[in-house]
Amino acid sequence: MIGRLLTTIAASLLALFAAASVVEAASNARIKDVVSLQAGRDNQLIGYGLVVGLQGTGDGLRASPFTDQSMRAMLQNLGISTQGGQSAAKNVAAVMVTTNLPPFTSPGSRIDVTVSSLGDATSLRGGTLVMTSLTGADGQIYAVAQGAVVVSGFLAEGAAATVTEGITTAGRIPGGAIIERELPSRFKDSGNLVLQLRNPDFSTAIRVADAINSFSTSTYRMPIAEARDSQVVAVQKPPQEDLARLMARIENLAVETDTPAKVVINERTGTIVIGADVRISRVAVSYGTLTVQVTEMPQVVQPLPFSRGETYVQPQTDIMAEKTGGPVAVLEGPDLRSLVAGLNSIGVKPDGIIAILQGIKSAGALQAELVLQ
Repeated sequence: MIGRLLTTIAASLLALFAAASVVEAASNARIKDVVSLQAGRDNQLIGYGLVVGLQGTGDGLRASPFTDQSMRAMLQNLGISTQGGQSAAKNVAAVMVTTNLPPFTSPGSRIDVTVSSLGDATSLRGGTLVMTSLTGADGQIYAVAQGAVVVSGFLAEGAAATVTEGITTAGRIPGGAIIERELPSRFKDSGNLVLQLRNPDFSTAIRVADAINSFSTSTYRMPIAEARDSQVVAVQKPPQEDLARLMARIENLAVETDTPAKVVINERTGTIVIGADVRISRVAVSYGTLTVQVTEMPQVVQPLPFSRGETYVQPQTDIMAEKTGGPVAVLEGPDLRSLVAGLNSIGVKPDGIIAILQGIKSAGALQAELVLQ
């Protein structure tokens, strides 16, 4: 009997420790997921080109004269004479081509590009981007783009109606650019690594440095990391270690992240994002809306028969105001779940919640940063 009881207790303890380890693992993140390497940043590329093969949805050559100039210059480079009148075809569109050049890319590798209309084209669907050089901020050509443009939206129009879904004047070319020039990189020549936190925070920076030092002390018998500020963690390379191998070892270390409490509000879309650490002190809230409806109903007044009067339009306006208000509710948010439940208990729409959160912040009861977009 005692043996069975001990077995049950041991099984319960093992299950408890397993659950605790799962919770701890769920709250941790790898260093590679919270930092970026300063020497491995992206570089932006841009280019100007032409999209051909459009089905009458390209630029009007009169409204976009640069498209006609670019088309003539391209044909002349191909050895085709462009003497004569102006073309009226609308199957060509001038576009801007943009992309990000990833770090440590070698010539011959492919990257995606984004194509955006520059003129009055209505759709790029079905078009093909002709060879376009992509330059960096230094004016050097690093890639060349070409290929069929993939557009997610569509446009259908008739004589009296038009249906549009999504954006038809911008698209992407997956793998549409080929790297022609390698970025100068001195990753191996540097004596240390500089890690930049994607979300600057002093607590997270200290934890990253501590995790790296704990690993380096057991492996190299010396601490190698130092948190310089809330964003930068400097890592010194041990004398006997390769820099790439060192980065591969430390980027998989687990660290517990910490973020400040924030409430992000987008008033244009009505989107509200509340962080897990947001707290609200006890406040009383009442929310009401005022709706004003203005209706114009003009009446036509006809003159009497056989009179010299004139037909007159008499304006008539009806204004109706309606004010709605809810009961006073007490809000207190020791955690995210109770905060959301308290806001939902008032029964207001997202725009009302935005106004309430702004008022709570003004009252000093919102223990978080309010970010308006």
